[in-house]
Amino acid sequence: MRVWMRLMRDCAGWLPAVAGCLTGAALLTLAGCSGGKASSAGAATKLSISLGSSSVVVAQDGTPATVPVYIMGPAGTATVTVSGLPAGVSEQFTPVGSGPSGTLTLTGGATVAAGSYSPTLTVSLGGQSQTQGFTVVSAVVVKVANTVDTTEGVKGALQQFMSTSFQITEYVGNFFGTGATQTTNEATLSALQPQHVRLQALSQAIPMKSDTGGASDWDFTLLDQTVQPVLASADHSPEFEIAVAPAWMCDASGHLDMTNHLKDFAAYAANLVAYYNTGGFNWGGKHFQSASSQHIQWWGIYNEFNLNGMTAAQYVTLYDTVAPAMLAVDPTIKLSALELSDYGLGTGEMGDPQLYLPTFLAAPKSGGVSAQVDSISTHLYGGCNQTDSDAALFAAVPQFAQNVQYFEQQLQTRADLAHVPVWVTENNVNADFAAANGKSNCNPTQVFVTDGRGSSAFFAAWRPYVFSVLGKAGNQALYQWMFPGDAQYGEVDGNGNPRLSYWVDRALATSFPMTPGKAAPQILKLTATDNASIEALATQNADGTVMVMVVDRAVHAAGDDNGSGDPRTVVVDLSSFSQFYAASLTSVTAGTNLSTGPTGAGMTPAARMTVTLPGYGVAFLRLTP
Repeated sequence: MRVWMRLMRDCAGWLPAVAGCLTGAALLTLAGCSGGKASSAGAATKLSISLGSSSVVVAQDGTPATVPVYIMGPAGTATVTVSGLPAGVSEQFTPVGSGPSGTLTLTGGATVAAGSYSPTLTVSLGGQSQTQGFTVVSAVVVKVANTVDTTEGVKGALQQFMSTSFQITEYVGNFFGTGATQTTNEATLSALQPQHVRLQALSQAIPMKSDTGGASDWDFTLLDQTVQPVLASADHSPEFEIAVAPAWMCDASGHLDMTNHLKDFAAYAANLVAYYNTGGFNWGGKHFQSASSQHIQWWGIYNEFNLNGMTAAQYVTLYDTVAPAMLAVDPTIKLSALELSDYGLGTGEMGDPQLYLPTFLAAPKSGGVSAQVDSISTHLYGGCNQTDSDAALFAAVPQFAQNVQYFEQQLQTRADLAHVPVWVTENNVNADFAAANGKSNCNPTQVFVTDGRGSSAFFAAWRPYVFSVLGKAGNQALYQWMFPGDAQYGEVDGNGNPRLSYWVDRALATSFPMTPGKAAPQILKLTATDNASIEALATQNADGTVMVMVVDRAVHAAGDDNGSGDPRTVVVDLSSFSQFYAASLTSVTAGTNLSTGPTGAGMTPAARMTVTLPGYGVAFLRLTP
């Protein structure tokens, strides 16, 4: 009994301490930090991190971009850093709530080169550290204003129509065919929506074979295998370009003998007008007349005289002789002049328009043209060598605009011709072709090689770039050379199967319709944070629809020849507009299906919309109010 009482007495001061220890032990256990077991639990709480997105688009206009950072692990304050960001991009991490997770804000600027970067996110917490790689995309910003840019186009209007061409020879054969084949090929041409399709007859397609006075002097069979289907399709209003003279009128070099056959050539041209437009003509006891009731309103007089043995003064004489003879047959026709092989502005080379326009456009009393002129046409090619780099071909495009502007300036010197439109009736990546020996025509020491950039993804960037630059410069027609042809020149192959170039040109024609008799799209003011690797064009139609074209022309490497280009992401800023009802995006790239063409995808309209291209290509963003 005494022993028990002693134990109780000795423990009287101990029990509160025991109770206190138990209470503390229980709290520590709940907190996961008591004894050996608490240490084991802490090791199990491993730090882990994840991002709300693996890719962050950082706009070049300084608009901040945010991405959630999810942090799981020990309690405490996390340290968040980012390494590998491009110079000019700043970072800031902001915790959200009481936990370690938060938001990472990245801010760029125009000094940050467009493209993709691969930084690394590092999070340190509770003595642990974890990293996560992600992608930062420096995006070009195109800000579109809700005002017309009257300094571009034709007083602010984009009056440039798209078209294509046929060079008709025995080598082309009967492309259109008959029956179902003809119907299909005509439909393919019509779907392209070309205006005033250009027809050029050469070799055996020239309908006048000789000058004996007999009916066998004329044969339209080969010519009409192409002309009649073209008359039946598209806008039913082709342009017939009388490219060369019949062989019997030419000298030993194959050029028109102006001294002996100028009037013969004028009579030949007049008979062509009669054949297609005014009920035909009689020759050698036979009547020659087109089978179609469709007339040919537009006519071009001679092709590239500057490469075919004529001086500028001689061409004026030719034009002033031939045009009146044609107009005497049909006064309603319209005439295209020059059809110049155009290159080397200001260089004094054979293609320099400065050698020819001042003579042609001088006052009539000073030797300039006096006959009717309804358009003045020129031909522009990116180069004439299959070894030209992609960068070199792109660099030639701004020079096209300079040439067109020179034409327009020269036209202003004649009050009667000041409103004559400039047409680019031949355009393609490469003007080269194979000589008879298989060598390059432009570079005789090289074996000719077809330039595939005429129908590759490169073309999906190059032609829209040309369209934009020329349209802004006031050009009013852009023709592909040619419709059926090889990978360098053709929009379709010999069987009528579309190439990528077909879908590019069709997208341009449908996105920027220049419909006769209707108001042309108005060019909107815009600014871009990067004009070196992208091209942008924005227009507004009379119904308020806005079209924004974005071209990715970013070359991957300086020496690329038919490369794939670098990806580009573009933020289209539409904040100056009221809210749009609907939006859609259509792209033409290397991945476009050649059988069906590009398909548009609906988008949710927003004040800022993002367009991404995987390399060379073009995107059309249509916005409906």
